[in-house]
Amino acid sequence: MTLSTQEIQAFGKVGVLFGGSSAEREVSLMSGTGVLQALQSKGVDAHGFDPGQRTLAELAAEKFDRVFIALHGRYGEDGSIQGALELLGVPYTGSGVMASSVGMDKITTKILWLAEGLPTPRYAVLDARSDLAQVAADLGLPLIVKPPHEGSTIGITKVGETAAFQAAYDAAAALDDAVLAEEFVTGREFTVAVLGGGAGARALPVVEIVAPEGNYDYQNKYFTDDTKYFCPAVLDAAITAEMQRIAVAAYRAVGCEGWGRVDVLLREADNKPFLLEVNTSPGMTGHSLVPMAARAEGVSYEDLCVEILRSARLKMARVKE
Repeated sequence: MTLSTQEIQAFGKVGVLFGGSSAEREVSLMSGTGVLQALQSKGVDAHGFDPGQRTLAELAAEKFDRVFIALHGRYGEDGSIQGALELLGVPYTGSGVMASSVGMDKITTKILWLAEGLPTPRYAVLDARSDLAQVAADLGLPLIVKPPHEGSTIGITKVGETAAFQAAYDAAAALDDAVLAEEFVTGREFTVAVLGGGAGARALPVVEIVAPEGNYDYQNKYFTDDTKYFCPAVLDAAITAEMQRIAVAAYRAVGCEGWGRVDVLLREADNKPFLLEVNTSPGMTGHSLVPMAARAEGVSYEDLCVEILRSARLKMARVKE
């Protein structure tokens, strides 16, 4: 896709926000570098900006006409930077303040999904007073323990026996004020990328993830070639359609827009899909799954970046003086 001079001028001066100060900084730097190069290759006047190294005052001084958010994790994917951009009046890609905040909180996301009748694994919220043995009995073993406000599988532990539960809790609690224990669903792992918003939100082809020994951790996500991906996933057409349906419903329930990715498990026993989490600012690295799904539809990485950039807007109505 070749952009006309008029389209390029309409974008104006574009900031690509990447890096930041979350635990996912390294991945964000890779994502943002890819996006920056892609936009520049299309002739867009794009400039990198790292909120982890520069201040909001400097962001305001750049006078960007719009920004592409390629930040992951806290302060970039949780509504913080989105709120700052709303105050500055700078249109931005992805979800707004509320949806970003909700999507970053796996507990609140689950509450919303369950209220909408959407399937997600059973769970318990833990604190220092929780009876871990009772939680293990209620949810069954193995189970998953995770910090609910981190991404990229950071701080996640699979607990196979009650004796290992406390250490898993401590590891998650070191990263978060709350800890989420979740029923372990045995089955295949998938992700569904979603573009657009509201009634116009649509799912891209489903991606199946086959990680070494089933361990799709931070290292296997971003830094090895051992994880295998199948896109479109080899699935019965009815299962594919249902997975895409609940992914779009989950995305819309949180209020997402622009783009996102919904992670899904397909239970081995009965091929029932279960929603795990929604990512409101997904990775855009060489290993990332939204670009992979787009390619399966014939959309290049560069064209995907342009499509996302086109959707940049302020989400809150501005009071006219």
